[in-house]
Amino acid sequence: MQPGFSFDLEAADGGARAGRLSTPHGSVSTPLFMPVATLASVKGVDIGRVRETGAGMILSNAYHLHLRPGEAMVDAAGGLASFMGWSGPTLTDSGGFQVFSLAQQVKVTEEGAFFRSHIDGRPAEFTPENSMRIQQAIGADVAMQMDHVVALPADRAVVEDAMRRSVRWAERCRVAHTRPDQALFGIVQGGLDPELRQESAERLRAIGFAGYAVGGLSVGEGPEAMVATLKSTMPHLPSDRPRYLMGVGQPEDIIAAVAAGIDMFDCVLPTRCGRNALVYTFSGQVRLRNAKYAADVRPLEEGCPCVACRHDRRYLRHLFMAGEMLGPVLASIHNLTFYQRLVARLRAAIVAGRFHEEAAGLLVALRGGESPEP
Repeated sequence: MQPGFSFDLEAADGGARAGRLSTPHGSVSTPLFMPVATLASVKGVDIGRVRETGAGMILSNAYHLHLRPGEAMVDAAGGLASFMGWSGPTLTDSGGFQVFSLAQQVKVTEEGAFFRSHIDGRPAEFTPENSMRIQQAIGADVAMQMDHVVALPADRAVVEDAMRRSVRWAERCRVAHTRPDQALFGIVQGGLDPELRQESAERLRAIGFAGYAVGGLSVGEGPEAMVATLKSTMPHLPSDRPRYLMGVGQPEDIIAAVAAGIDMFDCVLPTRCGRNALVYTFSGQVRLRNAKYAADVRPLEEGCPCVACRHDRRYLRHLFMAGEMLGPVLASIHNLTFYQRLVARLRAAIVAGRFHEEAAGLLVALRGGESPEP
C-alpha cells in the first residue's frame, strides 16, 4: 500500500469484518458508507450537514468532474477535499460506468472509450492513462481503475470480453498511476458468472492494488444473485485489503454484503429517495406524502440525532405537499444519517461477536414499514 495508507482488520464475525482504513486525510472505520457527491456536492445537503450525519468519507466522479468544471480547476483549489470544503478522505470513481451509461456515441477499443459529452456533445476520451491523469489531478485519497462496464443481462462472451479488457486496462492503470499520496483500487468484473469473477479477482490480485472493488452489480440482478456473486468472489480477494461494493444500495443489500465480507459502500439512494419523500427508518420505509401522516406528531425516528427529527411528520409532509425545498433537504439529511447509523450498528455487532443476531433483527425491523409501491 502507498505511504500514508493502511487497512487494519480489527474484528471479524463469520464473514463480516470491522476494520480501519487510514488515508492522508484521516482514518475511517469500516464497514463504511460513502455519500455520493458526484460533482463535489451531495445533492441538496451542504458539506457541514453531511459531516453531521456521521459520514467519514465521500465519493465523487471523475467523468463528471472532468467535463465540469475540469480537473485543472479542482487541482488549483488544492484537490477534491479542499475544493468542496471537506476535511476527510475522498474517493473518485473512474467514470467508466458513466461513460457507458450517459455519454453519446460511445466507441470502445482496446485503447479506451471515445464518446461525446452528454452535456454539450463535445468529443472526449477516457483511456486508462487518461483516467489516471484526471484522477491524480482531482486528488482524491482513493482512485479507481478504469473498467469496461456492460449492461446485464448479456451473453457470456460479451461479459468475458469486457472483464478481460478491464484486467488489461487495470494493468495499464497500475503503470500510469504514479501519485504516491493516492491509493489505487482494482475493480472485479465478470457479471454473474462465478468463474469469470474468480478469474478477474485472481488476475487483479496478481497485479496488486491497495484495495479491491466489486463492480457490475446493483443493475437489476436481484439480491440473491448479488449475494451469490459476492460469495463466489470474496475468497479470491486478499483479506488484508479493503473490499468495496460499488453502487449498493438498499439497507437490506448492505447487511447481506457486510455478511459476505464487504467493507465499503456508496449509493445515491439516500438523497434520491429523500428528494422523493421516501425516508428510511429502523422500522421500515416512510412515504411522507401518504395522507396518514397529515396529523402525525411523531418524529421520523425516535433517537435519531438528525435535524429532520427535530420536526414531526406532519410538518415534514406539509413541506412536500407545499412544494417547499426544505422538505427534500431534511429528508435527505435524515436518510444520510440513517445509513451512517446502520453501518455503525453493524460494526458494533461485529466487534461484539453478535453480527448474525443483529443482522437478523434489523432485517425483520426494516420490513415493518410500508410496502414499496408497485
